[in-house]
Amino acid sequence: MGLREEKKQRTRAALADAALALFTERGFEQVTVAEVAAAAGVSVNTAFNYFPTKEDLFFDRQAEVAERLAGWVRDRTPGRSPSQAVRDGVMRALAEGDPTIGLSPEAERFWRTIDASPSLRARAREINEQAEAALTAVLAAEAPAGDPLPRLLAGALAGTFRAVVGEIRHKLTAGEDVAAVRVEMTAAAQRMFDALTAVGL
Repeated sequence: MGLREEKKQRTRAALADAALALFTERGFEQVTVAEVAAAAGVSVNTAFNYFPTKEDLFFDRQAEVAERLAGWVRDRTPGRSPSQAVRDGVMRALAEGDPTIGLSPEAERFWRTIDASPSLRARAREINEQAEAALTAVLAAEAPAGDPLPRLLAGALAGTFRAVVGEIRHKLTAGEDVAAVRVEMTAAAQRMFDALTAVGL
């Protein structure tokens, strides 16, 4: 990686870190992009060059999140079904404490910030829709043209994944311990995917 690219990555990270700190401390609607830029030591124009909207500053990893399910299925080991691939991905994320599923001590403030902001709740729904659409496209590429199963299977798998994340969110905002939530949700997610596998998904 060249120096120019490293500088870009540092600037992007500085903006995202400053935004998250300000948004979780004061609330999304109460913070301006100018304030985030100042905290990161860059101009407002620079901030918008990296993040076209204020919501993008908060969801700085949205592209990764929207592509995650599709990537798990697309890159799965030969012989693994789509549901097994998603289960494998979820189990890895839980075991590693992947921050994008909200399994960290800092996540409680992140979730509460979303809950308090209509615009962030709307963007979160858009990201979930994008993730399901990307998964549908991957499954459709493996199926006969016009087959409705890819869309149905994508809905089932994406819904299962959202349910896992949603339960993590519920437990952490209720004040439960992160380590205990990881153990409980790992067992619960395994049972959910076992049920999907049992019915042939």
